Amino acid sequence: MNNKVAFLSTDNLENFFTYDKLLFEPMKKIGWMAEEISWKNEEVNWNDYNSVIVRSTWDYQNDSEKFLNVLEKINNSSAYLENNLDLMRWNMNKNYLYDLENKGIRIVETIWEKSFNPNTAFQYFDKLKSDEIIIKPNISANADNTFRLTREKLIEKLHDLEKIFADREFMVQPFMQNIVDEGEYSLFFFNGEFSHCVLKRPKEKDFRVQEEHGGKFKSVVPSEQQKTIGKNIIDKLAVLPLYGRTDLVRTVDNDFALMELELIEPSLYFNMDSESPTRFANAFAERFKNL
Repeated sequence: MNNKVAFLSTDNLENFFTYDKLLFEPMKKIGWMAEEISWKNEEVNWNDYNSVIVRSTWDYQNDSEKFLNVLEKINNSSAYLENNLDLMRWNMNKNYLYDLENKGIRIVETIWEKSFNPNTAFQYFDKLKSDEIIIKPNISANADNTFRLTREKLIEKLHDLEKIFADREFMVQPFMQNIVDEGEYSLFFFNGEFSHCVLKRPKEKDFRVQEEHGGKFKSVVPSEQQKTIGKNIIDKLAVLPLYGRTDLVRTVDNDFALMELELIEPSLYFNMDSESPTRFANAFAERFKNL
């Protein structure tokens, strides 16, 4: 008898690029029947599934508390949840970058804020020694409410920023020019082992690398330096995740800094590496066998 696995998704993916259906056949070959189910579906009995894997829940940031309640409900059922609930809860707030920095991981220089103050906002440029800055919420996805600002643009956006971040934690970083000039490297790890790497570049006159914003992607072979950095990040985690994506950007001193560590619902770009769906399925099977 086949085991049943639910890929946690959302109600409408019409304007998104998702490749999780490429997992259906590899999962079937190892005895697992997969189907996509929205995290908003309140009629589901999670006990009907042997496992639930969080995948394309790309609107959870609009109601993160409700999303967490769903994950807790799944975790309390007989279904095996991936990734680990505590790990995902920690990864939901970008304060996780602060924690990783304290463990020796190099991150992009960051100022952490509780609420937006227009009277002190212009100090960010001097503090970060940058003519351009990025402001984004601590809980976000798909570059929602992410702003690339010069001093002039900050003047234009002051009212919007004050409204959006009135009672919302956010982070401020220098704009990393190498995201445009070279791109952002996404390294994927399944069960702690490197799988594949994608180089993401924004479209012309943009800085967002997501496909939904016109970003361009290509499969690349990462350097040993990049793989070592990515593996070290995964190894620093309290629990080994089934899947993890480390997004790295080259620094001015030719090192790499962590932009994001994605452990909840990252696109894993199975379309960019034909063997990656099989690697994922095998990694999942190995974990389930060792429960």
